[in-house]
Amino acid sequence: MNNNFSAVVPYDMEQQRKETKEFLDDLTTRDQRMMFAVLTLVHTADTKKQLDNDTEEILTIVRKRLCQMAVLKYQQLDGLKTALPFGVRRIDAFRTLTTESLAVFMPFRVQEVYDSHGIYYGNNVISKNMIIADRRRLMNGNSFILGVPGGGKSFTAKNEIVSLMLSSDADIIIIDPESEYGPLVRALGGSVINISANSPNHINAMDMSRDYGETDPIIEKSQFLQSLCEQIVAGHKFQKGQQSIIDRCTENVYRYYKQGNYMGTPPTLQDFREELLKQPEPEAHSLALELELFTRGSLNTFAKQTNVDTSNRLICYDILELGEQLRAIGMLVILDSILNRITQNRQAGKRTYIFIDEIYLLFMHEYSAQFLYKLWKRVRKYGAFCTGITQNVADLLQSYTARTMLSNSEFIVMLNQAATDRIELAKLLNISNEQLSYITNVDAGHGLLKVGSNLVPFENKFPKDTKLYALMTSKFGEGYFAGNAGMLGSQPGELSGNHDEQEILRKIREVSMNNAEFDAMVKQYMSQ
Repeated sequence: MNNNFSAVVPYDMEQQRKETKEFLDDLTTRDQRMMFAVLTLVHTADTKKQLDNDTEEILTIVRKRLCQMAVLKYQQLDGLKTALPFGVRRIDAFRTLTTESLAVFMPFRVQEVYDSHGIYYGNNVISKNMIIADRRRLMNGNSFILGVPGGGKSFTAKNEIVSLMLSSDADIIIIDPESEYGPLVRALGGSVINISANSPNHINAMDMSRDYGETDPIIEKSQFLQSLCEQIVAGHKFQKGQQSIIDRCTENVYRYYKQGNYMGTPPTLQDFREELLKQPEPEAHSLALELELFTRGSLNTFAKQTNVDTSNRLICYDILELGEQLRAIGMLVILDSILNRITQNRQAGKRTYIFIDEIYLLFMHEYSAQFLYKLWKRVRKYGAFCTGITQNVADLLQSYTARTMLSNSEFIVMLNQAATDRIELAKLLNISNEQLSYITNVDAGHGLLKVGSNLVPFENKFPKDTKLYALMTSKFGEGYFAGNAGMLGSQPGELSGNHDEQEILRKIREVSMNNAEFDAMVKQYMSQ
């Protein structure tokens, strides 16, 4: 204005010019609209001093974000009437906003999950409302629980099991490779079936009902036996022609059982091995030799007739002591036994929930992964729902089958994740950077819940001074283990260093009702 073109433009004027230009660009090029708005915030306190302190704190917070707020003096009642949802505006303090900026302040933008007849999974971190979800209403009710060790995976699964037991009449079956579900299952009146090489409990791998499979039970059983034999043969690779031999022997060994309308005593793996020895091909004899350890040798626990009662509504298969050689086979046999149970429940019109801990073990080999994949797709039609629990997300995602199962599962609980796992999950499930913050370095029981197309951050704080928490927690030094073995150390849940292993086991027997269970628990913790 003074024709002094060398003068420096004041910063405030330059900033206003920049903001005005951006505002004009929004209106002219980005199809925005200029809106008038008034934002009113009401807060209360018990005393005037507390109210002033709160006011100053609020003003400090908004100043950090380059916002300005003014205190309404002699207008408190008008401000309250403006803030209440009456549609009345008593404050004439308009400011201009674009439609994009104004949309940020619109209410009801938080995703909520509240299904009727659902169960509780925690509180919404943003809205603090309860998350009530019903997996039965989803197109695919199968689910995964993912997280690092200590993130609360097994606790989340146990919490769901308790809710299902109390709110439905469905059957619940658990595969427990770490022997951590036993106390809760017994407290709920369920049955714990310990399966190991030296256990008196046996499950016949050849058990088969009339409704086994979707088409021909013999064909389905042949595919299962191929999966089983793949785990047994050296290198987990079949020789040329061995798959055809397995199919042929399966047909032969079930011939009389099929003629009897699947009634009576089914064949066993010992009968299957004898049938292999009758074949002329050397590949059949080689396969029979591989099966000898698991039929007539020391690992023949799945080659005998079933002698356990699986009629209980809540069943836990404890496979902690199976060992590495039998674990993959054992999980396959138990899955096959579960498939028989599901088909029976389907005929009775009853739902079934299956929880598989450390599910990544089944994806380490091709045939076992394919068997689980078929079970994952099939159970939905049978009124059943599978839940996979694992901490090895990176290993899980290396399998194409596992990635497909994970991407097709509409119910996923993501707890605290490792850095590499977060990147892979973000790509697979289209998780934004802001949503990833809810599974980054968070406490146990906090994470992200995928329900259908909704991604909801949640927190599940369970009261620790309850008997249920003591039964559900797997944290060393807490809960069930600490209550029974705490006398061994100077502090509850601590083992004194002055005792050797035999002395520890002896003292546990003195305070324990179940010797075998506590022996296994102490050995597990000492090995770790």
